[in-house]
Amino acid sequence: MSMIRAKMKILRVTFSSSVGVSLPCPAGGAPHAVLRWYLAAGDDIYDVPHIRHVHANGTLQLYPFSPSAYNSIIHDNEYFCTAENQAGKIRSPSIHIKAVFREPYTVRVADQRSMRGNVAVFKCLIPSAVQEYVSVVSWEKDTVSIVPGNRFFLTSLGALYISEVQKEDALSTYRCITKHKYSGETRQSNGARLSVMDPTESTPSVLDSFQSGEVQVGHSVELPCIASGYPNPTIRWLKDGRPLPADSRWTRRITGLTISDLRLEDSGNYICEVTNSFGSKEVTGHLNIIEPLRVTLSPKNLKTGISSTVILSCAVQGSPHFTVSWYRNTEPVLPDQHFSIQGAHNETLFISAAQKRHSGAYQCFATRKGQTAQDFSIILLEDGTPRIVASFSEKVVVPGEPFSLMCAAKGAPPPTITWTLDDEPVARDLSRVRASQYTLSDGSTVSHVNVSSPQIRDGGVYRCAARNSAGSAEYQARINVRGPPRIRPMKNITAVAGRNTFINCRVIGYPYYSINWYKEGLLLPDNHRQVVYENGTLKLSDVQKGMDEGAYVCSVLIQPQLFITQTVYVTVKVPPLIQPFDFPPTSIGKLMYIACVVSSGDMPIRITWRKDGQEIVPSSGITIDTKEFMSSLQISKVSLKHNGNYTCIASNDAATVSTERQLTVTVPPRFVVQPNNQDGIYGKAGILNCSVDGYPPPKVMWKHAKGIGNPQQYHPVLLTGRIQIMSNGSLLIRHVLEEDRGFYLCQASNGVGSDISKSMVLTVKIPAMITSHPNTTMAKKGHVKELNCTARGEWPIIIRWERGDTVIDPDRNPRYSITTSPNEKTDEVLSTLKLKPAEREDSVFFSCHAINSYGEGRGLIQLTVQEPPDPPELEVREVKDRSMNLRWTQRFDGNSVITSYDIEYKNKTDTWELKHATRNISPTNNQANIVDLHPASVYSIRMYSYNSIGKSEASKELTISTEEAQPDGPPMDVLLQPVTSQSIRVTWKAPRKELQNGVIRGYQIGYRENGPGSNGQYSIVEMKATGDSEVYTLDNLKKFAQYGVVVQAFNRAGTGPSSSEINATTLEDVPSQPPQNVRAISVTSDEAVITWAEPPRMTLHGVLKGYRVVFWAVFPDGARGQLGCFCCMYNCQLIANNEFNHFLFSLLSISHLSLLCDSDPGPPAGIKAVPSSASSVVVSWLPPHKPNGIIRKYTIYCSSPGSGQPLPSEYEANPELLLYRITHLNHRQQYLIWAAAVTTAGRGNFSDKVTVEPAAKAPAKILSFGGTMTTPWMKEVRLPCSSVGEPTPTIKWTKDSEDTAIPVSLDGQRLILANGTLVLRSVKAEDSGYYTCTATNTLGFDTIIVNLLVQVPPDQPRLTVSTTSTSSITLAWIPGDNGGSSIRGFVLQYSVDNTEEWKDVFISSSERSFKLDNLRCGTWYKVKLAAKNSVGAGRISEIIEAKTHGREPQFNKDQPVFTHINSSHARLNLQGWASGGCPISAVTLEFRPKGTWTWQSVRTNATTDVFLAELREATWYELKMKACNSAGCGNQSSQFATLDYDGSEKKYNLLCSLLFLDAKSLAEMLISKNNRSFDTPVKGPPQGPRLHIDIPRVQLLIEDKEGIKQIGERRLTDTEFNQTGNPQSFCTGVSVHHPALIQNTGPLIDMSDIRPGTNPVSRKSVKSAHSIRNRYSSQWTLTKCQASTPARTLTSDWRTVGSQHGITVTESDSYSASLSQDTDKGRNSMVSTESASSTYEELARAYEHAKLEEHLQHAKFEITECFISDSSSDQMTTGTNDNADSMTSMSTPSEPGICRFTASPPKPQDYDRGKNVAVPIPHRAKSDGSGAASASSSSSTLPQRTLTMPGSSAAVAQSAAAAAAATAAAAGASSSSGAGGAVGATGGTPGGASSSSSKMGGSRDSLLESSSSGLGRLQKQRDGGAGAYSKSYTLV
Repeated sequence: MSMIRAKMKILRVTFSSSVGVSLPCPAGGAPHAVLRWYLAAGDDIYDVPHIRHVHANGTLQLYPFSPSAYNSIIHDNEYFCTAENQAGKIRSPSIHIKAVFREPYTVRVADQRSMRGNVAVFKCLIPSAVQEYVSVVSWEKDTVSIVPGNRFFLTSLGALYISEVQKEDALSTYRCITKHKYSGETRQSNGARLSVMDPTESTPSVLDSFQSGEVQVGHSVELPCIASGYPNPTIRWLKDGRPLPADSRWTRRITGLTISDLRLEDSGNYICEVTNSFGSKEVTGHLNIIEPLRVTLSPKNLKTGISSTVILSCAVQGSPHFTVSWYRNTEPVLPDQHFSIQGAHNETLFISAAQKRHSGAYQCFATRKGQTAQDFSIILLEDGTPRIVASFSEKVVVPGEPFSLMCAAKGAPPPTITWTLDDEPVARDLSRVRASQYTLSDGSTVSHVNVSSPQIRDGGVYRCAARNSAGSAEYQARINVRGPPRIRPMKNITAVAGRNTFINCRVIGYPYYSINWYKEGLLLPDNHRQVVYENGTLKLSDVQKGMDEGAYVCSVLIQPQLFITQTVYVTVKVPPLIQPFDFPPTSIGKLMYIACVVSSGDMPIRITWRKDGQEIVPSSGITIDTKEFMSSLQISKVSLKHNGNYTCIASNDAATVSTERQLTVTVPPRFVVQPNNQDGIYGKAGILNCSVDGYPPPKVMWKHAKGIGNPQQYHPVLLTGRIQIMSNGSLLIRHVLEEDRGFYLCQASNGVGSDISKSMVLTVKIPAMITSHPNTTMAKKGHVKELNCTARGEWPIIIRWERGDTVIDPDRNPRYSITTSPNEKTDEVLSTLKLKPAEREDSVFFSCHAINSYGEGRGLIQLTVQEPPDPPELEVREVKDRSMNLRWTQRFDGNSVITSYDIEYKNKTDTWELKHATRNISPTNNQANIVDLHPASVYSIRMYSYNSIGKSEASKELTISTEEAQPDGPPMDVLLQPVTSQSIRVTWKAPRKELQNGVIRGYQIGYRENGPGSNGQYSIVEMKATGDSEVYTLDNLKKFAQYGVVVQAFNRAGTGPSSSEINATTLEDVPSQPPQNVRAISVTSDEAVITWAEPPRMTLHGVLKGYRVVFWAVFPDGARGQLGCFCCMYNCQLIANNEFNHFLFSLLSISHLSLLCDSDPGPPAGIKAVPSSASSVVVSWLPPHKPNGIIRKYTIYCSSPGSGQPLPSEYEANPELLLYRITHLNHRQQYLIWAAAVTTAGRGNFSDKVTVEPAAKAPAKILSFGGTMTTPWMKEVRLPCSSVGEPTPTIKWTKDSEDTAIPVSLDGQRLILANGTLVLRSVKAEDSGYYTCTATNTLGFDTIIVNLLVQVPPDQPRLTVSTTSTSSITLAWIPGDNGGSSIRGFVLQYSVDNTEEWKDVFISSSERSFKLDNLRCGTWYKVKLAAKNSVGAGRISEIIEAKTHGREPQFNKDQPVFTHINSSHARLNLQGWASGGCPISAVTLEFRPKGTWTWQSVRTNATTDVFLAELREATWYELKMKACNSAGCGNQSSQFATLDYDGSEKKYNLLCSLLFLDAKSLAEMLISKNNRSFDTPVKGPPQGPRLHIDIPRVQLLIEDKEGIKQIGERRLTDTEFNQTGNPQSFCTGVSVHHPALIQNTGPLIDMSDIRPGTNPVSRKSVKSAHSIRNRYSSQWTLTKCQASTPARTLTSDWRTVGSQHGITVTESDSYSASLSQDTDKGRNSMVSTESASSTYEELARAYEHAKLEEHLQHAKFEITECFISDSSSDQMTTGTNDNADSMTSMSTPSEPGICRFTASPPKPQDYDRGKNVAVPIPHRAKSDGSGAASASSSSSTLPQRTLTMPGSSAAVAQSAAAAAAATAAAAGASSSSGAGGAVGATGGTPGGASSSSSKMGGSRDSLLESSSSGLGRLQKQRDGGAGAYSKSYTLV
């Protein structure tokens, strides 16, 4: 069976116009199907040369084309493909094919802002015109592709997320890389920057979000949701208002919510809630999960008969809201009388009374939002006349015996079966007879008749008839039921003449003998047309009226001679017979007469006419005349409308017959529309009109003659898909080409009359089109560039040039010029756009437009203006001692690929002519390391970039200082001089200057004993450097011991290489112990043998020379004889002169003798003998492995076996040379040579024997030996390679490198001596390897291989902290490489974090962990570790920091401060202090009556209870407690009241006293002694007073600085107040403290625990300055020192976070700073001042805020609350507003009154907000005759910043702060009214009047006002524009 199929679904194809596309037909079939393409409108596809082509295999190809050839019908249209074979024809879904042009576009990335610790989002902004085709493929950070992970993430939509933003992220640029899907073109965006801000409290802000959308089941989706804010917002996801279900498919990432393997139930509304403590935001979107459409059409294949009903069901699976459409053989199915479409979605197709034409391929298409699915079914309709396929046979049954009859029939449609019995329908007796019917799967219809209890009447002829719309079929057979036979009554029969008739004899009962038929007494059959069947049926064939009509008798023989009969009468009817007739040919206007005659048939006969199946109406011009058996048709005037099929119909009772004939009226052809000359437009469709009519319809043929002149010869037009003849005869040219021009002839003929024809001329008009232009072109900047564009088309042609979207007008922009040159011969126009010259901004798309009356063409030219690149932006990433890491960003490459980079650097002091350069750096790199720099040097660096055009300008020059490095050179001229037997003096000089790499801080002297039994470890002593020459004496050494000494220099970076080990031996000393086990044995009467054991070697202290035996005789009387003495070595024999005497002797060890005790040496380790001439050989050898003493000489033996000399010749050789030449030998005679070593003990063993033969021409031989040589690094190594030979050999040294040998390069570190020795200086690890020496001459060569092993110091270990406790830190480490020598130990150094006092711990080499004990609790420690081997100490590990457990004490808030209070005592509860894990070392108590100045102090170590005694009764007290431990100190403040004398509590009415003070009174109060008496004297030096003033938003603390002279209990006179000449005058100061202002607070950095990785701002700077920790202060001091300096100064004390090289102050003014207490608490009080250098501006702004609230116009001021405290006060507890409290409560300052703050400096425009405002006036401090700016008297480590405040005579309104400051400072300016003291203009004189205040100011009044003179100066400064924001100010 034939079939067709759809292969795939393609709904959209987009392609690049420059690439084209090939599209196979997504359909096929078996057997082979014919494939065709159509437009969606139904037009078939035709080939357009070079534009579109359909290949033989059905592939549609669209070729690349230029923009001018664009045709929307071809390049942006819907197509479909069909497949057709004998089974049917199907179509593909519509495919939208769209061409995409190469359009100019740019992608862009916008700069972003983010807070540190937040998330930053970069998006690639793609123009909407190309957004559909362009996607992001990657991101770059500083030209390096970003690999997702760590902190960088790429979303599925192409966005870049940066999490946990850090400050260094702002140093990079970020670019996106996009790719065009169809052209493959990639684009790089601009570089965007990230601004990183410090965190500020803010509500969340959504940076990226999702929108509603649809996704298919099984796919994954990413819902982006990211936000910024501070604190960092939290993200919560909801689905349909509920939290997300627990499902592994849901993944929350930083990029948002990712759902994988989507399911239908995932559809819903999704909400992303973003929340922090300041607010929340939410993003909402609906996600719709859809299933792909799947279509199933059933039945799949159906074969049925004509006129049947066909039902096709289209089952669609997938998401709803789809539409269904039906097609038959690719044509849409439209409802009519046969077709109906039903169902909610039109999913059911009904075909009623199907006809054969309805066969074919049916397709069901389901479409939903771009999705299309289809299925098809093959329906075959055929002639389905039923046929009986199974039946029953004749049978005999007895009554009551059931029987069943079956009849099966096939047909199309499935037939219906009916049953008759003896021509009567089978009577259904439900009790006995039942009939059933069903249809099988193969289409067969099966019917049964079941008779359960048959009776005689149930017998007879059963007939089954199968009928359908196509016809019928019958089958019959007799069923006999036993019983008496009889014949049922039979009906008369009417037969039709000429047809067959059957007559059944209706016999029932059985048995019977026979059935016979008789007619007129004759037994039938009696002719050939009669047949009698066995069952008794009579068949009459071709019935004849006269012969067959009559009575027929059925006779049944039931018994012998017994018949039963029944008669039936047959009547024969004759049907009509029409005589044949025909229409003669005729033409228009003639007469027509036709008769229809019935020649036979029974009357009456009815005759009618029909035309084309319809009744003929009288108005048609046709007359019909009918008689008895004839009817005529008359047409009086024939016309074309009379053409048609005419039918004559005759009928009677027998039948109806008809005859049909055609009337043809011929009309010669004629033109309805004649062809006329036409114009066709190239590329467009054109119709050549030619319309004809005639009958038969004329056939139109077109012919073409090329050329415009007289037509020469016409040729038939080839009809293709492009050229077709329309139904009306016109010629359709779908795509007009130039070749179509010429004459066309339209010729028509129909065989009637003559042919007609008419010619016309087709002129093809060419629309303007661009025929030639460059797609891309290059130009050099500054050069003239010409862009050419050639156009052709009908004249006139206008050429227009555009730059981007702007039309170029040369009149307005003279840099452009346009020239146009027409060429009439070629119909072309050449237009040239000249750029004079090309500039960078010309790197855009230019377009030339050609325009004429018939169209417009465009040519797109991308011009790239090339130039040398911009210099790269160079930055330094890291600076080390000998290298630096540079990174650069190439901004603009000059539109030419960067080919290389050059880096140049030089010493800062050198000129660039002496530069060093690194050339040709790969353009793929954006960073480089400059190595081999000199440590501690200053370099200038610049950079160039290159492209094919040229070289860029030099980059911005950087100045970099390298860090110090370990010295590269050892100390020089190291000398050892033994001083005593236990000391050696070491002298040396500093390393060479160029090798010091910094300032030499000191030296390490390592010494070790080299004798047997020593462990080989160096003992290290360290000394500070004193100069170029150093001396150190090593003491407490062993006596007469050899020591090896090395010296190393060190600087800040570490220790340099050690000097070569020099050995020296301490002086000899007498043995410290006698010989052991001394014995004397008498041998004879006058002889004795003395034996002893050698003293321990450690006690010899020298070279043992022998023993002295001292003896004397002891006589019987006890007297002693003469003393004797002799020396010997091992044992001695004593021979006495007298016999039998007692002898006493003494045995002593003797040193300082030259006698040595040697043994025989071993054999030489190797020997060589080579010929050196015709009579000599050279022998070389190696020393013995075991010399067993000092080699005194070597003996060389030479013998000739054939010479006859029995003994060899012997030669003595110097033990130092290891080489000997034997001469006077015989030429060409072999000699055996061997050697032996000789010591004082004798000759050693012989070496191996070698054979040699002297020769005149000797091949090259090497006398030196190969092998392994081990040496420490930085030593000079000599590898000998002595050679002999004749001619003299040449020496070559190579070093093995992988599989090749590389010649040794000779430079300052490597050289080859004349004797062939290779000298390697200052060897390093990389010098290790196999060295090969090759000696070569013309006769041969020889080689030796030396394996050099260079030992280096070990690599740094990796140090970690494993555990900590309150007093210990356990460290673990993994050693690094041992450098080729076993690690001999580790040196662990540790120190407290804020000190540089390092302690050393020496650890065994086998240890891998160590526990530091006895550490301070709660303290940070720094630890570092280094390994040592035989070469020296290795690199120090990274410094790690660890903290022991514990913290400073804190007072438990739940504990009472006091346990008991009475009228004179109070008992403190010190148990309320929590130790913090570290024992409390001390508790300090300070208390005073409230309102007094002096504190009483108590210090105790107790931690229980303490009594405060001698208290005043009924008095309020202030109490401060401070508990300290090793981790720090904790503070607790409280107030308490003693009881009255009677034990009752004193009731107080606390009222705010209003103090109205003028400036002098305040000054006196501040400076005078406190006149109150105290019960307890003040401990320590007298403390100055402090006044605490509270004003809105500003808190001031005015305190007396140290060093204030106490004036006494008297008022301060004006003279003293204004004194200028007293040299003994004191120095006063007023400190102003400013707390944090919430309204202007920037980010605070908690510096309490800054560790690496926690804060990128300041840790490095802290590390780089070991002795000074960064600290901050918000304290200002108004000082006046010495009478000769009338000016007051304002000094600002602060420190800034500096660079990594130390603290950096950015001011150019002078500064002062005093150290404050450096504790962890002090760290808590530090602030990060973004504008730390603008401290005074911040104070002035605070003043301004207070001033704006309410103005105080008077000099008097009001103090609402104040307290007096000494300078040890910890915290200001009164007068602070809530905001300040909330800020200061986070950490209590460790210094008096110093509070954290940050504030922005005031804006210049704020100065105009009011005249009565404290205004900082910018100026530089000047010195004049009246005084100079005074420097602070305090010691400082930073410069002091001084702001001069000279006096003024101008009358100004005073403020309390100004008065207090002026008074406390004893400033030179005064006011006689007491209201003076404010400072005025520079150079003013003391004095001046100021009016007293008449208005009482409230507590909310501002305390500072500005003078008009101050404002005037401000106005001048601002108007002048210079110095308006300098960093020193005058307070007015």
